Parts: sequence; structure tokens; C-alpha cells
Amino acid sequence: MISRRHLLAATAATGLFTAAVLPAYAQTKPFDGIQLSVLMEGHPTTDAIQKMLPEFRAATGIDVALEVVPEQDITAKILLDFSSKSGRYDVVENNIIYIPGLLASKSIVPLDDNLAKQVNYFDKADFVPGYFNTNVVAGKTYGLPVYGESTFVMYRKDLFQQYGLSEPKTFGDIQTAAKTISEKTNKKIAGITMRGQQGIQGVYVWAAYLWGYGGLFLDAQGKSALATSQGVAALEAFTKVLNDYGPVGVANFGWEENRLLFQQGKAAITLDATVNGAYNEDPSASSVAGKVGYVPVPMQSASPKGGSSSLAVHSLYVSADSQHQEAATLFAAWATAKEQQSKSMDTDPNSGVTSLTALNGEVFTKKYGAFKDAMLAAISHGNPQYLPTIAKANEVINNTGIGVSKALAGSLSAADALKEADEANNAALAR
Repeated sequence: MISRRHLLAATAATGLFTAAVLPAYAQTKPFDGIQLSVLMEGHPTTDAIQKMLPEFRAATGIDVALEVVPEQDITAKILLDFSSKSGRYDVVENNIIYIPGLLASKSIVPLDDNLAKQVNYFDKADFVPGYFNTNVVAGKTYGLPVYGESTFVMYRKDLFQQYGLSEPKTFGDIQTAAKTISEKTNKKIAGITMRGQQGIQGVYVWAAYLWGYGGLFLDAQGKSALATSQGVAALEAFTKVLNDYGPVGVANFGWEENRLLFQQGKAAITLDATVNGAYNEDPSASSVAGKVGYVPVPMQSASPKGGSSSLAVHSLYVSADSQHQEAATLFAAWATAKEQQSKSMDTDPNSGVTSLTALNGEVFTKKYGAFKDAMLAAISHGNPQYLPTIAKANEVINNTGIGVSKALAGSLSAADALKEADEANNAALAR
């Protein structure tokens, strides 16, 4: 768990990356002419890094071929490549929940020895401790966090005031407000929008309901435990509010579709990643800038088994089959360094920085002050087991996603959908 003290701890002021402070690599360029193949997910962090790649090449001589794919597709692509041992990718980005599986297949390598050579880029003390530590297994560092986030509830303060509603503190409050605004506007404004897309997109948001209602993914014996009274209640509440008061087509909504609908003023409430706040508050792209309130994800249960807000960390890993592991580690260190993290906020809506220097800088406060405190509170209470962190995480999430989608579509009841998911999960876990 990340303490608020660690999150708010100030670090030395960041200087922009300039020719005057280029590291030794800029002078000797031992990797001059090497090309790295890097796979990353579509995200503001990736967009910012892509813009800065010419600086990396000028400093190191390394050319980076960057491939960008949607988050929901990246894990399958990584697993397929790693299983073939092709060495196609030198560096990949993925959620830390997949580390156990990547270690079990010996697909990624520890970075410590090569990081020790990156004194001009790598500063362990500058990372948010809770983000960095999720990448350390048995004392070895396997990844560098490129962005982190939690989840919170975002609501239209202007609409809530117009219809006499108080800020939503419970799932019941969310449903009541969604119903009121949907009906009062004759559904011209959706009462609520959330991700409903099958797979990790829908599961990521539904997990807030699962934990909030007192459920969990796996029991103490490591068995799938979704079809409990708590899990069923969570899925019934999630599907009801989306089906009754959500937008048309919500079953196909991923992160981007959900973010855009709220950002365009077409929904009153959303529950999603803290990075969405950066988009909400961008007056050049958002019609709701300055009109949004941010509150914690509710906790319905009096005896929860874990927090209802996420602690999501996405990191860069070096492939065991890479022929350029030292150069690949250099790239990972550069991409996550305080200089690049700080500069990323100048070009993209990147509130998911993992550098304390960037997080505590004036730019972050100026751009993201409207939700900074709510974001830090969410992170400090984030649940590191929000999604199952096991070797079979991908299969468990996919099976759970199928169940959530069937319940949302009405083809199965919540109880039957979760029972089916449990059976599929336990079969996968037994293999």
C-alpha cells in the first residue's frame, strides 16, 4: 500500500533534458546503430514517449521501432510472441498482474545489473514506491513503471446541482443519480457510462463493484470465487445501472469510448481510471472542464475483502530473447526517467506519471489540481490484488469477462454467468 507521505514527498527539482546534461552515452554511443523493437499500449504516456524518440536517438544512437496496440490486445500479442521465442520484441509494456506468468515462462529478465550502468537515467528513489515495488520479485527488479493509476468516480457537479443531488458516496447513490438524470433529460444525457467491453476492459471496471460489494476473484485456496452472494449482487447492480441508465452500445465500450462520451458531456457519471481526469480538465478537448467532481469508489460491504479502487501499474520489461538486453534496459530507464516523465505532461494529458519529481511539480498541480487530491487518495488506498495477480491471470480475466458480458447482454443471469466463469477459471487453474 502506498502511503500518502511517500506520494507527497518532494524530490529535487527537475531540469529539462538538454544537450548540456547528456549522459556519457551521448558522447561514446556504444549502441550506435542498434535498432530496438518496442511494443507499447495506446496511452498518453506512449504518445509522449513517441514524440521524444528523436531525442533518445540523438543521445544514444539507438533507433527505436515502436509498435502501439490497444491495451485489450497487448497481452495476447506478447504471449504469442514470447511463446514462439522469436525475439521480435526487445521491450514490451504490460500490466504488473502478468509478472507471475512472464516469470513462470522465463520470458523476461531481471534488470538490476544493467540498471546499475544507467546512473544518468535510473533513479530508484524518484519512483512512487508502491509503483516501483510491484515490479520487484525475490529482490530482483523485472520492470520499470511507465505509468500508474487508480480508479475513482467522476460526476457532473452542474447536473447534480441542477437536479438537487448530493455527491455519490454509495453504489445506491450512483444508481439513484443515474436514474434521476436519465429520466429528467429524457435520456438525452446518459445517467452513467462505464466500460462494458468483454475482456479486461469490462472486468477492470466491474472489479470495483465486485470488491465494493465484499467479493473477490480467488478464495484462500486459490479457487475462483466469483459466484458468491456478494459477487452476484455486484454483477446485478453493475448490469442494472448500465442497462437501465447507460448509453446505447455500452456493451462495446472500452476505455476510449467511455472517456469520450463523458468528456463530450453526454453522461452524468462515470467510474474509471484516474488518468481520465486529465482529459476531463483539458479545456481544449473537453466540454466538461471545471464541471466535474471526483469522489472515491464506494464500499458497499461492511466487511470487505479488499479495496474497491485499483492500484494499476503498467511497466516496461526486457525480453529474455532480446539480442540487445543492455540497450533495451537503457531505453526502459530513459523512458521512465524523471526528465521524460516531466516533459510528457507538456505534450499529452499524462496524469499517470510514476516519478515523484513529476508528480510533485508545478506543472502537475497546475494542470491536474482539480483531481490531484482525489487521485492521490485513490492510489494510497489502491488494491494491488484488484485484478488477480497470478500466472493464469489472462485466462481468469478472459473467462470472467465472458461472464460479465453474458450478464450484461441478458443471455444469462448474474448467478449463472458467474457460476460458468468459476467453472472455466477453475479448469484453467487446474491445468
